[in-house]
Amino acid sequence: MDRPFPWWYPVGAQIDSQGTHFRVWAPEHRLLRVILEGGSELLLDKEKHGYFSGFFPDVGEGARYAFEVDGQGPFPDPVARFQPEGPHKFSQVVDPTRYAWTDSAWQGITIEGQIIYEMHIGTFTREGTYRTALKHLPVLAETGISVLEIMPVADFPGEFGWGYDGVSLFAPTHLYGTPDDFRSFVDRAHFLGLAVILDVVYNHVGPDGNYLTKFSSGYFSPSHKTDWGDAIHYYGEGSAPVREFFASNAAYWIREFHLDGLRLDATQTIFDESPEHILAVIARNCRTAAGNRSIVLIAENESQTAKLARAPEHGGYGLDALWNDDFHHSAIVAVTGRKEAYYSDYLGAPQELLSAAKRGYLFQGQFYSWQKKPRGTPALDLKPAAMVNYIQNHDQIANSGRGLRLDKLTSPGRFRAITAFTLLIPGTPMLFQGQEFGASAPFLFFADHHPQLAKAVRSGRAEFLSQWRSLSTGTLALADPCSPETFGICKLDHSERDRNLEITRLHGDLLRLRREDSAFRRQDRHLDGAVLGPEALVLRFFGNTPHSDRLLVMNLGRDLNLPSTPEPLLAPPEDCAWQILWSSGDPHYGGDGTAPLESEGNWTIPGHATVVLRPAPASREDSAPCPK
Repeated sequence: MDRPFPWWYPVGAQIDSQGTHFRVWAPEHRLLRVILEGGSELLLDKEKHGYFSGFFPDVGEGARYAFEVDGQGPFPDPVARFQPEGPHKFSQVVDPTRYAWTDSAWQGITIEGQIIYEMHIGTFTREGTYRTALKHLPVLAETGISVLEIMPVADFPGEFGWGYDGVSLFAPTHLYGTPDDFRSFVDRAHFLGLAVILDVVYNHVGPDGNYLTKFSSGYFSPSHKTDWGDAIHYYGEGSAPVREFFASNAAYWIREFHLDGLRLDATQTIFDESPEHILAVIARNCRTAAGNRSIVLIAENESQTAKLARAPEHGGYGLDALWNDDFHHSAIVAVTGRKEAYYSDYLGAPQELLSAAKRGYLFQGQFYSWQKKPRGTPALDLKPAAMVNYIQNHDQIANSGRGLRLDKLTSPGRFRAITAFTLLIPGTPMLFQGQEFGASAPFLFFADHHPQLAKAVRSGRAEFLSQWRSLSTGTLALADPCSPETFGICKLDHSERDRNLEITRLHGDLLRLRREDSAFRRQDRHLDGAVLGPEALVLRFFGNTPHSDRLLVMNLGRDLNLPSTPEPLLAPPEDCAWQILWSSGDPHYGGDGTAPLESEGNWTIPGHATVVLRPAPASREDSAPCPK
């Protein structure tokens, strides 16, 4: 049989020049048929271990098909590459080799040096498609973004949603375009120097449109649950085909869409007691699928388990980075004063922010009163780039109740200051779509479901938000997550990029400073810090020579006058004085200007500001010039 490429996946529809091969896992059933939309049928042969397969001649690209299971159905293919009418309808045969890629020179990325941009395709543009989104990629590249992190695109029911309840895990949702439209988006991104990684959900499957159980009950764990549904059956009897299914899905996105990595959702609810954890298997499969390209794998892990980002030879799972909620929570408390629900263990104090900049997670095994148990594991050995830092992401914006961006929840000065801190410390920074230009659009939770499920979603969302005392008083009318209006108001208005020039400049200049100044570009642990006041701190970035050192001084409180500064980190290199290199108080960003911080032996740290200082020749006549 002529096969232009190997059979990469254990199940699915595989096209060749003479027709299409079909294979499916259904161990509890006796008879499986492929049914074409026109009525033709093919009885599949039963193989070992619960698999059924067969070859349908003259069935090619674009054919619609489904499976009949012991006379029941038709049901869509669990491994369909496309569901053109949504996850409840017939699947479509797709030839993944048809697209003519132009990115052969693209070598991929490593985690070091990246600026991540989280994007939801459905709200990134008014049209909510891959094709309209790619038109805005040049300006993102110009801003300094280097990695696009796309929220889940696995097909889901309804007309809108976040994507975390995907059910057709191999099918890019029809709502955003065709599979080739997604390929074109990635191809264009690579041309512009942008990497693309995809958010994937391997902890549960959505409640509506999930046909996996029509083929086997073995997909789901008999002993574990998640907050969103049944957990996946990753260990124990009968789990091997399930592990293969999800590990193949991870490799599929890397191989067939040339993606540069994955972001793995809520990995703390991926339960596995196998000798080799499924996350380690996924990491290995993805790197094999990438071939000579370098990829990055990032995990969200609420329990802050550091071994996920350690190499296998050091007892880890081989991922590259972890989302750092500790940094986010401390930063939010610092600039908003909001200290409730899961923010209640954070003070937002300068020492917390210094520790996050220097050490990553704040909780690395200490007791966490909100959960009444220890949180995290030791992570001091992880490199700084392994910590993904952010002050906005999809969850945290939506959890503000009204879906407001951070610049709407704090003062302009504090927002500029914490933005600078986030984008200059050694971790890997992440922005949420529109953050770089001060988007006015909120980002609320939205999901389109049938009436019975929609009622449960409304109730569940209200219950979740009730942990915030300020949101449980009944005075705030929460947006209906199942309303098209809620979805609609979350769409970005890209004309604000030019109207909000002060915020746009702020982000562009900070990313340029990070990229061009070696002290910030190094992204290593050559830094130290100290608390200067109740809301003020200093970080010293040590360069290759003392004269390439940089000071970052941040004060989120009132102006702070220091008539004496017994802190050696503030001492300039010999024969030098500190000179302002950059300030969040610059009028170009909406500030009122920044006076020199040091004058006649006194330091005055401006309030609601972050200032970057560099060594410059001392002005004293008896001093030699500051060396270059």
